[in-house]
Amino acid sequence: MRVLVVAAVTAERDVVTAAWPATAEVALPGATLRRATPAGPDGPVLDVLAAGVGPGAAAAGTATALTAAALAGRPYELVISTGIAGGFAPGVRVGAVVVSDAIVSADLGAQSSTGGFLSVEELGFGRVTHGAPEALVRAVAEATGALRGDVLTVSTATGTAERAAELAGRHPQAVAEGMEGFGVAEAASAHGVPVLELRAVSNAVGPRDRSAWRIGEALGALSGAFRELGAALGAAAAPGDDKAAPGGEDDEPEVSG
Repeated sequence: MRVLVVAAVTAERDVVTAAWPATAEVALPGATLRRATPAGPDGPVLDVLAAGVGPGAAAAGTATALTAAALAGRPYELVISTGIAGGFAPGVRVGAVVVSDAIVSADLGAQSSTGGFLSVEELGFGRVTHGAPEALVRAVAEATGALRGDVLTVSTATGTAERAAELAGRHPQAVAEGMEGFGVAEAASAHGVPVLELRAVSNAVGPRDRSAWRIGEALGALSGAFRELGAALGAAAAPGDDKAAPGGEDDEPEVSG
């Protein structure tokens, strides 16, 4: 099984690839993937990309990798958006891992003087939610110990208690917020590829207090989750897993490692 994993920054990318036995670099137009290979012959292969911060950069980077795969005739079978996140207290503690039942764009829409926030879906211009296959989410949650729920995508990270309460009120199933998941999901959806979001919590959603952030702890939890992920992804593998991803052996990519 070939899986595209999209993080925002290199620190997140590197803890994912560190969880797997071997890595190599694979050049793409305008980007470089780091390929993590499984310990056994039948395990999934992860191509991990640091696409940049925010839904726009995430969508562009994801689309680049997916298009390269499609043009090579070797499409990915799953896309995972990953990284650290803010968790919705008190139910989600710092250091916890979360997996998306749904990836939700929480601030794509318009403000109304009478009805508060109106999502782009309520305005009739598109959708704001991407789900993942139930069996896959269940398998990932069981393998990693992740909490299930909605993972919100925001373009501006929450920094006040009032904003946190507003988001929690509009999205009662929310477990975390990040800044890239919906962009990744939009690109995956355009290619017809399943997508989910797997994140580790570094701080509580609410007042911005850098002294309370536990980024190292969250990155460690994320790496641990990916170490446990192989069995879940292998169980979800579809027929035809012998396909190579872009830059596979038949393509003779620019590789170093």
